[in-house]
Amino acid sequence: MTSLLFDWPASSRLAALLLLWPALAGAEDYYRPTKGYRVEPAPDLPVYVRNLSKTQFEQFRDVEWLDVGLDFRSRYEYRENDLRPWTDTSSGTPVSRYRAEPDNLWLLRTRAYIGVKDILDPLRFAVEMEDARSYNGHYERSDADVNEFELIQAYGELYFDNALGHNRPISIRAGRQHLELLDRRLVGNNEFRNTTNNFEGYRVRFGKKQNNWDLDTFVFQPVERYKYRFDQPDEDTWFYGAVFSWRQWSDLVTIQPYFLGKHTDGDPNNLVPANQKNDRSIYAPGLRVYGLFGESGFDFDSDINKQFGRFGETVNGVQRLRQHDALAYSLELGYTFDHAWKPRTSVYYGYGTGDKRAGDGTNQRFDAFYGFNQPWSRNDYFSWDNLHAPKARLEFTPYNTVRVDIGFNAYWLESETGGWNRANLRDRTGQSGSYLGHEFDIRVRHKLNAYIDWNVSYARFTPGDYTESFDRGSTAAGPFTSEAGNFFYFEVSANAFGDGKPQYK
Repeated sequence: MTSLLFDWPASSRLAALLLLWPALAGAEDYYRPTKGYRVEPAPDLPVYVRNLSKTQFEQFRDVEWLDVGLDFRSRYEYRENDLRPWTDTSSGTPVSRYRAEPDNLWLLRTRAYIGVKDILDPLRFAVEMEDARSYNGHYERSDADVNEFELIQAYGELYFDNALGHNRPISIRAGRQHLELLDRRLVGNNEFRNTTNNFEGYRVRFGKKQNNWDLDTFVFQPVERYKYRFDQPDEDTWFYGAVFSWRQWSDLVTIQPYFLGKHTDGDPNNLVPANQKNDRSIYAPGLRVYGLFGESGFDFDSDINKQFGRFGETVNGVQRLRQHDALAYSLELGYTFDHAWKPRTSVYYGYGTGDKRAGDGTNQRFDAFYGFNQPWSRNDYFSWDNLHAPKARLEFTPYNTVRVDIGFNAYWLESETGGWNRANLRDRTGQSGSYLGHEFDIRVRHKLNAYIDWNVSYARFTPGDYTESFDRGSTAAGPFTSEAGNFFYFEVSANAFGDGKPQYK
C-alpha cells in the first residue's frame, strides 16, 4: 500500500499518510524488551499457557479461541545460616526467631489456566488455579510457600479490538488478577516464590505493548494469602496507578512515566493483632527509561521514584501520622559482546532511602509495594528500601538450550539507624555501622526438551560489620550467627502443553 503512495502528487501523499497513520502505527510492533537482569515483566498471558490450536493435539487445530495451561514445578532448597527470621507460634504467642540449624525444604507448585477469547468478543474471561505446598522444612510453614487450592486469577474482560484505531484496543478487566509492571521492583508476581502476588479490582488498558504508545491503569485491593483457606482481598487497602509507555521517540529507547499509590484505612486499636493496621497514604510518581545505546552493544535500564504522603505509626497505643518522604532509584548498564555465546556483562547500582529516626515526624523508608526481590538478592534478603546496592554480573549462553549467569553483590544501609527489615535487625543508635555484607551467586538453566526445563543455583552471603555486630550467641529471640550463609536449590518445571519455547524467569 505504501509503495503506491509514491506515485501520487506530494500533497496527495501527505494527506493519504495522515489518514493512514493510525493504521500504520497500530500495525507495527514497537515493543522492545529490556536486557536488564530479571526485570523484564512477564507477559499478560502466563508463560506456561499455550493456545490450544498450537499444541500437540492435532484434533484441536481449529480451536483458536481457547488458551490452556498446566504447569508443575518442584524445587529442593538447602539453606544454612539463613538470616531470614521465622515466626514461632509453639508457645501460643508469636515470636520472631532465627534458624539455628540448616533447612532442607521441598516446594511443590501446580498451576492450571483456561482462557476464552475471540469467540464471544468483546467478552473474554480467564481462570487460573494454583496449589502451592511445602514439605520437610524445620520451621513453621509461611504463606510465601503454602497456598493450597487457590484461585489466583478469575476475571471477566471487555476487549474492544480496534477501539482506538487499527490494532489499538481498549481492554476493561474486572476480578482477581496478578500483575507485573515496569521493572518488577515495585509490582511483580514474585515468580520465583512458591506463591503468587495478586489483586482484586479493575484494570483498564488503552492500547497494547506492541503499539507505539499505551496507557495501563488499575485500581486494586491486594489479596491476602491464607495457607489452608480461600484468600480474601484486603478491604482496608487500595493500590492504584497508571503507566504510560512511549516507544516511538526512538526505535531503541522506551520511556515510561508512571504514578503509583497505596491507601490504607487503618484499625490500630483492633483487638486481634493480625488485624491491627495503621492509616497510610503513599503517592509515588516515577520515571523508567530503558533501551540501547545505538548499535554499539551497550544497553541500559533506569528507574527513579519519589514517594510522599502520610505514614501512620502507633506509639504506646496511640496512632500518630508522620510525613512520608522517600526516594529510590536504580541504574543498570550492560554490554553484549559479538560472540557465539552472547556474553553480556553489566554493572548496577540501586538506592532506596531508610528511616532516619523512629518517633520523629517523618518516615523516610521507601515502600517497595509489591515488588520482586530476586533482582536484589538470590537469597531473598533485600528489597528496594534502606539500601545501597552495587552489583556486577556476567551472563552467557554456551549452548542454545543452556544459560548461565554469575553475580557479585554488595550491600550497605542507607540509614544506619533505619534497620535491615528483611533480617529483622536494627540498631537505633547507629553504632553498628552500615556494611551488611556481600553475596556471590551462580545459576545454570537448561531447557531439556519441549516440556521440561531445570535449573540449579548456589548463593553465598558473607556478613559485614553491621550484621556481625548482632552475633551475641543465644538470646531470647533464639540463636543468631554471623557465619556465612549458603543457599542451594535445584528446580524442575514441567509444562503439559510445551512447544519448545524457554520458560526462563
